[in-house]
Amino acid sequence: MNEHGPEVVDAELVDDDRLPTTPTHQNVITGSTRTRPLLTQHTVLRPGELPTASQPAYTARDFYVSEETARLMDEAAAPRNTDRTYRSARGMFERWCAEMGRVARPCTTATYVEYIASLIAQEKYSPNTLKTHKSAIRSWQPEESKPGTKVVNGLIKEYAKVWGKRNRVKKAPPITDPMLRAMVATCDPRHPIGIRDRCALLLGRGALNRRIELADLLVSDVDVDDDFVTLDIRFDKTHQNGDGEPTHIPAEPDDLLMCPADATRAWFAMLHRLRVREGAFFRALTVAGTLQNRSTATERGDHVSGDAINDWVRGRAYAAGLPNWQEITAHGLRRGGAQAIADAGGDPTKQGRWRPGSTVVKKEYLDRAQSRAENPWLRVQAKRRGEE
Repeated sequence: MNEHGPEVVDAELVDDDRLPTTPTHQNVITGSTRTRPLLTQHTVLRPGELPTASQPAYTARDFYVSEETARLMDEAAAPRNTDRTYRSARGMFERWCAEMGRVARPCTTATYVEYIASLIAQEKYSPNTLKTHKSAIRSWQPEESKPGTKVVNGLIKEYAKVWGKRNRVKKAPPITDPMLRAMVATCDPRHPIGIRDRCALLLGRGALNRRIELADLLVSDVDVDDDFVTLDIRFDKTHQNGDGEPTHIPAEPDDLLMCPADATRAWFAMLHRLRVREGAFFRALTVAGTLQNRSTATERGDHVSGDAINDWVRGRAYAAGLPNWQEITAHGLRRGGAQAIADAGGDPTKQGRWRPGSTVVKKEYLDRAQSRAENPWLRVQAKRRGEE
């Protein structure tokens, strides 16, 4: 706004009651009167229609949104992990384009290809990281100007073959039932930290949670009754639009130590003592068991980070004396739980919120369970037991 009224770039300001007339024409075949469509590369003309190349005259009203809409836009723009990753990737791309004298947005396909090739040449990014950069840049481009992906996909595919031979990624070990029991047993049921960690271990295992899903839980997302704990995980890796479904974890009434429902009730009671009624479900605690001061916390506020969840899990592995405690992470809860379900003849896809038909589930869990069940040495062992 300025002293002469609203300032609008590349648009004509007119009085509201004297807007320009929209061009119309009469269909020479039907005789009907139609608005003449603006001619673009996407215009579809009916027989007899005449296009116009003139632009409509916009007023300030066409460019402003209401305060309520602006608030909704701000809420929609709240940072999530994927958003932060994409912003970082786009920032790298913008800086590279500036150094190379290229246009970042809208970029040409040649620029898109050259940038991904430059990342490949550094030999330090995994194929999955390159795919993230590829998606971040392309989704950032205007809809009508997105670069082609055929060459980029081919480059990444060939690079993946070399990367796979050179870098064998060692995955976090699955946390098996005996390992989990030993870890839970180290949780002091009289201390807030022990109560919290037991709940995190059993919910993480039961819902096959990713660590950030545990960290993002709200008090209102968790419900417990005699038979199940229900987690309302709206946002996750495969549900970026908040369309996730509740995940149910059955109680273990015959094994109170390992019962997710009992652990959740105990943590709810502790939150009540700490005067927490809403907001983050899992909280950072002092050694004494009081709430940590989060006044200087990062943008996560009262929510702990995924790294903090990792520290809790690894700390329990160390306390339990597990020989490979250094390698254990929160992802081991997800891997161990999924494998236990597959070994029992179930499909962990829905419980772990993978996409239906996930190749990860098939390869990592279902095929592995079937291969183990059909191992020929099991027949030998069965025969030996029969002979004994």
